[in-house]
Amino acid sequence: MKIGIEGQRLLRTKKHGMDMVALELINELQKLDHENEYVVFVKPDEDTATLKATSNFKIVELKGGPYPTWEQWALPIAAKQEGCHILHCTSNTAPVHSDIPLIVTLHDIIYMESISLFKKSGTWYQKTGNMYRRFVVPSIVKKSDKIITVSRFEKNRIADFFGISHDDNRLVAIYNGVSEHFIPITNQNELQRVKTKYHLPDRFLFFLGNTDPKKNTPGTLKAFSDYLKKTRDPDLCLVMLDYERTSLEKILSDIGDKALIDRIILTGYVVNTDLPAIYNLCKVFLYPSLRESFGIPMLEAMRCGTPVITSNTSSMPEVSGNAAYIVNPYKPEEITAGIEKLLSDSILRDDLRKKGLLQAEKFSWKHMAEDVLKLYHEVYNNHY
Repeated sequence: MKIGIEGQRLLRTKKHGMDMVALELINELQKLDHENEYVVFVKPDEDTATLKATSNFKIVELKGGPYPTWEQWALPIAAKQEGCHILHCTSNTAPVHSDIPLIVTLHDIIYMESISLFKKSGTWYQKTGNMYRRFVVPSIVKKSDKIITVSRFEKNRIADFFGISHDDNRLVAIYNGVSEHFIPITNQNELQRVKTKYHLPDRFLFFLGNTDPKKNTPGTLKAFSDYLKKTRDPDLCLVMLDYERTSLEKILSDIGDKALIDRIILTGYVVNTDLPAIYNLCKVFLYPSLRESFGIPMLEAMRCGTPVITSNTSSMPEVSGNAAYIVNPYKPEEITAGIEKLLSDSILRDDLRKKGLLQAEKFSWKHMAEDVLKLYHEVYNNHY
């Protein structure tokens, strides 16, 4: 069996959620499967060391223009030329016209949902990407042999939205994992290295907010602002990754606290191998999103022994179990109360730390890859 895997963005230097999931899948398949052949299709970019070819894994750098033309024309032609029996597209979209049996990973369908929240804001890049997805995903759902998604919550959302029976075996929920380098760190030299590299303060909360509306950045910043006003905490800061200062200033102006910028550290992009130290250094990890299909960062924090504040919406209770402090993300005052509670209650912090370590152990990339490999065999056996 020869399996084609779409990994268009895996060679870019700044990798994000879906890129990391695809990369972890490939890494685990290389350990698990030495019998079948694989062809990983990527777009040429700078990080050529991120993927290594092996005796049964071929890496094909495929040119083809912007994302839509690469995916709709270059990818299916190349997959056919390589003789792939199956094509697995890993990041929500896939070729609409292809003769090869198709598996698609549909991480979420937020871009399909008619929620005004997701129409009003976000960057032009995000809006353009969502328009493309809205155009192609309905056709892909109809033609795919298997649709993988990442939680029971998202499986039910997809089934209901597209009118698929909840018992349809084409639609499968396979949990993401959490990487093993996310661990409690006792090496003070490593912690100090990362602290110095990113100019981190002594006491801080950690928030992975971005311009995507679902991340609830305005609500989180309002909650942090209210906490400081209420407690007069003299030195607590908020650390944010890869966020533009101008965007931040706009939000702070909207919430009426421009001076809060003095308590916010913008690190820029952080390489994945440095993230465990940041989780270890922070006092609390904030993840009060409005909507998530899974929530890998929660598990990363938990695996580092860091207490987590997250939301009572979408997949987050499913993934966090009883190991996080749960809030209504639409109520900043609940986030504020959570921050105050976790910073002041050492017994609660220790309890969530222990529960978080246990919860994170339930998720692994190896298990995810094993389940995906079973689907490859099932689709192959149905066609050949």
